Amino acid sequence: MRGMKDSKTMQESPEQPSAQKASLWKLAGLFLKIGAIAFGGPPAHIAMMDEEVVSRRSWLTREQFLDFLGASNLIPGPTSTEMAIYVGRMQAGWPGLVVAGSCFILPSAVFVAVLAWAYVGYGSLPQLAGVLYGIKPIVIAVIAQAIFKMARSAVKSPWLGGLAVLAIVAFALGVNEIVVLAGGGLLAGIAQGLRRKRASHSPTAVFLAIGSAATAATPFSLGALFGVFLKIGAVLFGGGYVLVALIRSNLVARLGWITERQLLDAIAIGQVTPGPISTAATFIGYLLARFPGAAVATIAMFLPAFFFVVISGPLIPWLRRSPLAGAVLDGVNVAALALITVVAGQLFRAAVVDWPTLLMSAASLWLLLQFRVNSVWLILAGALLGSIRIWPH
Repeated sequence: MRGMKDSKTMQESPEQPSAQKASLWKLAGLFLKIGAIAFGGPPAHIAMMDEEVVSRRSWLTREQFLDFLGASNLIPGPTSTEMAIYVGRMQAGWPGLVVAGSCFILPSAVFVAVLAWAYVGYGSLPQLAGVLYGIKPIVIAVIAQAIFKMARSAVKSPWLGGLAVLAIVAFALGVNEIVVLAGGGLLAGIAQGLRRKRASHSPTAVFLAIGSAATAATPFSLGALFGVFLKIGAVLFGGGYVLVALIRSNLVARLGWITERQLLDAIAIGQVTPGPISTAATFIGYLLARFPGAAVATIAMFLPAFFFVVISGPLIPWLRRSPLAGAVLDGVNVAALALITVVAGQLFRAAVVDWPTLLMSAASLWLLLQFRVNSVWLILAGALLGSIRIWPH
């Protein structure tokens, strides 16, 4: 009886979703793998984490995964990187937090640094058309699978389903991501308060605005580079397009350290390599100061994400225990799911460009849903098929 009671206690603990926690080696291996093959941006990264962490390993329940996703969308920084950090913290505390986050970032940073070396040495970007042609439709299938799974856990009532549809419409019309995410939480909180017929104060998100003075071009130094990317990482709400705007306003317009073309090339490299798109900072750092600059820019870009997860992580179980806060988190979750759905639709138009890519995407989705085939093998197969198709040209 005591053993059964202990087992139940461990399963119910918000800090330990399964009876056996992952070792640091397992965390490192998993997130190195995801970081090395996770093409397609944050929606694809999150989809792969859902498959590996929830479906295959049961390190988190899907509700916990969605709670972390909602929190990641409400704090500054790259969402998928923060998800990796949250998982590491849940599994192995502070050491796990550092290992999971660092291992997710490392493969992308290395790839980008190598491409930056080739860019500086040869003056152009390597041709990756074939590989990307084959990988993109597989990524769409992986994202669609994750949306299907998360919707079953996130949409707990017709009311939340309606809220998800409303969020999809808002995102599709171009409403700011943070406004919709916060609005989803606010509406869900108000509805919960009305159901209980008691006054409630909706939670407000406090955003730290780090201003920058409009000054003339500043001489470059590694310390100044660290400061610029630390600031960008601390206010990065809203994804890749916001990253482009922040880098341009700071490094192109205000400081004059890089050109418009170099900025566009950096963003392109961040999008065509696996792992977080924010490793565009690695590319820019290399352009400015070779490998030391790449290391400094990368550390500064992602350091705020670790900080925000540290201060927000302990609050999530408490939020879930509070009926009002739990309702707010449910609203944020369905809004985040709506965001992934809209982004998936946008990516579909760019990835599925002909009959072969449509067939690859449909077949991959069928294999994922019907047979739970590991997405790693599908991505490798897509890269091979794409390379074969493009090679004769």
